[in-house]
Amino acid sequence: MNHSTNSQPADLTGNEPMWRTVLAGSQMLFVAFGALVLMPLLTGMDPSVALFTAGLGTLIFQFITKRQVPVFLASSFVFIAPIIYSTQTWGMPATMGALFCAGLVYMSLAVIVKFRGAGFLHRLLPPVVVGPVIMVIGLGLAPIAVNMAMGKAGDGSIELFPYVDAMIVSMSALLTTLLVATLGHGIFRLLPIMAGVVVGYIMANFFGMVDYQVVNDAAFIAVPAFTLPEFHWQAILFMIPVAIAPAIEHVGDVLAIGSVTGKDYIKKPGLHRTLFGDGVATSAAALFGGPPNTTYSEVTGAVMLTRSFNPMIMVWAAVFAILLAFVAKFGVLLQTIPAPVMGGILILLFGSIAAVGLNTLIKAKVDMAQQRNLVIVATTLVFGIGGMSVGSGGFSMQGVSLCGIVAIVLNLVLPMHKASSDDLHEEQKVVDDLIDHAK
Repeated sequence: MNHSTNSQPADLTGNEPMWRTVLAGSQMLFVAFGALVLMPLLTGMDPSVALFTAGLGTLIFQFITKRQVPVFLASSFVFIAPIIYSTQTWGMPATMGALFCAGLVYMSLAVIVKFRGAGFLHRLLPPVVVGPVIMVIGLGLAPIAVNMAMGKAGDGSIELFPYVDAMIVSMSALLTTLLVATLGHGIFRLLPIMAGVVVGYIMANFFGMVDYQVVNDAAFIAVPAFTLPEFHWQAILFMIPVAIAPAIEHVGDVLAIGSVTGKDYIKKPGLHRTLFGDGVATSAAALFGGPPNTTYSEVTGAVMLTRSFNPMIMVWAAVFAILLAFVAKFGVLLQTIPAPVMGGILILLFGSIAAVGLNTLIKAKVDMAQQRNLVIVATTLVFGIGGMSVGSGGFSMQGVSLCGIVAIVLNLVLPMHKASSDDLHEEQKVVDDLIDHAK
């Protein structure tokens, strides 16, 4: 469902006034902001570092793709559970080293795509593999959201706030988020997370959940608390398979932005360039202690709504993110958001991730009556949701890491009824359907 290039506005040429480009850049950051900072807050990272690495990653991506694709890169939710586990097991520096290597996986896939074509990714990661893995990501994170909504720590180990107070705050955040997502119009429909945070934060103030003393004590301008990576083979082997899910997510986002702008980015600048740019951005983020980067579908929605197709807009969004990272008081203020506020929003967000995985199976018409497909989906879901762990001692695989490998291996070894297609037409169908419903 590509739009005709004749209907595209003048801003595809990049000749619009500078002030308009700068303003649009700030708007794109605003759209991405909620999800951008929520991920580091969940994983114990510094949101100021996340802002810096999102900006840096976007600039790197735009350089590698020669400023041809209007996308913004920021914190990936796929890595939340693996980062939490890795940090608890091996520490934050080792986790950063593992995430650096996850970026190398993207780059390796980009090289293979360069020589084998984009159809290689479909053969390796068809919808029957991607769908259940995405569902595991969302459903596996569900307990974290529920615990936080009830006033507990993400793992449920301690009670941070009284249950009744926490439920009032979390449900107000959840209600606001879902109302904005379903009833909002224009650009406001793209800001459900931001709206939920604002309303939930105001409610949390009424219950005395917010401590502003740390904000008063913080410097106004300061260098973000960067963390240098360390490299431990156990953490690296655990994290590398996790890169599979965001790699296919990247393909979907590139197809989506191509459908919105009427351009075929799979061919120019090429999927190998966009995937390589994503990988370099993720590895670069890890060098500073930031979360792995991914293309943001929220920004794609904003591009579709505003018809702002000029990639320079994303460059300005990146510049604003980097500048904001050095406003220390702002970063500390973000860290005062209470757990119930985040929990309420995450109930919808994590559920939405699981629903995307289910929609991938439905729109790609994966026939669950075929025993081959049923075996792959069923095994992947139970391994992931049930908490299956393989290995012992210093190394084990579980969650998304284990599910990704299991799904891929089953898909490769089980006999197919018909040969796999050698293109991305199934992925394109899913993307086109999403865009049609987003209008």
